[in-house]
Amino acid sequence: MKKTILILLTFVAMTSTGLVLTSGGEHLEKASINVDDKASLQRGVKVFTDYCLSCHSAKYVRFNRVATDLGMTEEQVMGNLNHLGTKFGSTMTAVMTPEYAKQAFGAVPPDLSLVARSRGVDWLYSYLKGFYADPSKTTGHNNIVFKDVGMPNIFWKQEGVKKPLIEDHDGEKVIVGTEVVEQGTMTPEEFNAMINDLVAYMSYMGEPNQSYRKSLGVYVLIFLVVLFGFAYAMKKDYWKGVH
Repeated sequence: MKKTILILLTFVAMTSTGLVLTSGGEHLEKASINVDDKASLQRGVKVFTDYCLSCHSAKYVRFNRVATDLGMTEEQVMGNLNHLGTKFGSTMTAVMTPEYAKQAFGAVPPDLSLVARSRGVDWLYSYLKGFYADPSKTTGHNNIVFKDVGMPNIFWKQEGVKKPLIEDHDGEKVIVGTEVVEQGTMTPEEFNAMINDLVAYMSYMGEPNQSYRKSLGVYVLIFLVVLFGFAYAMKKDYWKGVH
């Protein structure tokens, strides 16, 4: 039994470490999200539809489902989130057409419905905060988490302009962080809070039932503990007369 528990703990530790590091080994910042905080999710979906939905789609997410889960009315959703004026029960479609996107960027921006599940919330948080000025790029920016990414820094006005912090590691120039050189419209605290809300919504979007799943898991564990107690008591009673 002790050996099994040790194996499980080792697996959990290895999995947790994998979520904190990118494929290249860069350390990721921790996203402080709460998918049970509806106010945070409401702020996050507003940021998502105002900025991300301009180029990206979320074809597995419907406006009416978002309204139900986030405690919003149809009027709030249709007036503040549904910029294309599609039906209340329609999926989230990018404002930019695929044809124009392919012409402008060379490829259609990926759907973001499941990006939080595939990348992880810490990766998303670090990526959205990881842009820095790079005049050699067509977009004028690069990213410390996703090198040479084709996406422009859509939040540069809020965050400000940043430069890379470079250190010499055994003769190799390595970017170890970024530094703001031109202040944006938001303070660092305000910007971090906005990105947290956005990532929280994208986490919800990737798995709308996760809060229910987690709460159900607690009840299942309680049931198993109680069942184990009854089974152990029955075992003791059954074998007490056996010598």
